[in-house]
Amino acid sequence: MSSTVAKALSLLDFFSESEPEIGLSELARRSGVDKATVHRMLVVMCDYGLLEKRGDARLYRLGAGVLRLARVRETAFPVSSVFQHSLDSLSAALGETAHASLVSGRALATIGVSESNRGSRVSLVAGEILPLHSTASGLVVLAFARPDFVDRALSEALLAKTSRTITDSSILKARLQEVRLTGYAEADQTNEDDVYGIAVPVFDTDGTPAGAVAVAVPAHRMTSDLRRQTITALFGEAEKLNYGIGGRPSAEFRAAAARFAQS
Repeated sequence: MSSTVAKALSLLDFFSESEPEIGLSELARRSGVDKATVHRMLVVMCDYGLLEKRGDARLYRLGAGVLRLARVRETAFPVSSVFQHSLDSLSAALGETAHASLVSGRALATIGVSESNRGSRVSLVAGEILPLHSTASGLVVLAFARPDFVDRALSEALLAKTSRTITDSSILKARLQEVRLTGYAEADQTNEDDVYGIAVPVFDTDGTPAGAVAVAVPAHRMTSDLRRQTITALFGEAEKLNYGIGGRPSAEFRAAAARFAQS
């Protein structure tokens, strides 16, 4: 039963701002589940308001139940406006795209974006799912997460997003040790070609990572000066975000931030 529920809920991950409506056949193809089973899952989720079918178009979209749950979460854990202010500040100061994400199962869900106004820039959309193993945001969350969370996240087959993606879990775990020491993670074209990401974690009230705030730059534009400016700005905004949402940074992260400030 738990496996069936997991497969049903995983269908929700395929919906995004860029693709808000998806048909039955496409959902079956992407999920690797037979069409009849996917149809039964969709019917149940429609009954509970998580999805809805658009007329005779045979397309499904997120239902009002998702909006209700989102409102409940935002009331209990208000983050959208706090994060967006920091993202706008980062983008304005650096001239690059800033984005924030929160832990969503075994991945990250993008909850806010502030794009650079340059012609050549990295673009993301709210709701986009970010892998933990190939993105700077994912790596920095894993670095400060509990061991059982890391083991679960790295236990599945890891998809090579580009030719630079690390898919060996033992190598990734060694990389996470380095990230814990620095307090930030970098991803040089490991999730998308010509995209260089830098991220720092944002913490929950229990001291575990709630998500990450990051800056994404076209890799050809990254310089040592921009890298230093970006990391400095990210540490500054992370401090504000943790204060704003009541997050409790771990002792390891506080020590790493202090070391960077003194370097």
